[in-house]
Amino acid sequence: MKFSEIKKNKWLRFISNKYVLILILFIVWMIFFDANSYLIHRELDNEIDGLEDNAEFYQNEINTDKGFIEKMKDSNEMEKFAREKYYLKKENEDIYIIEHEDSIKKEEKR
Repeated sequence: MKFSEIKKNKWLRFISNKYVLILILFIVWMIFFDANSYLIHRELDNEIDGLEDNAEFYQNEINTDKGFIEKMKDSNEMEKFAREKYYLKKENEDIYIIEHEDSIKKEEKR
């Protein structure tokens, strides 16, 4: 092909138009190089999604803790929790802790 034939090509003439070239450069600049580029926006959107997931998780934890606090306002429930979790006892009371064999960790042989 000769240069004159290439120059007559419809697509090449369209792409070599100075306005089209400026538009293409502008689009490439906005996608990759600008401070507000698409890549940065995508990264920030992913970060926002992660933070929203964290907020939802912590809101569920807050609701769980509020339920626990309401439950602990009852003195019988508080006593039951203290006895089970912290092995507290009343005076003149003996407590025996029974552990099953599968719950005891075996010592490592050296």
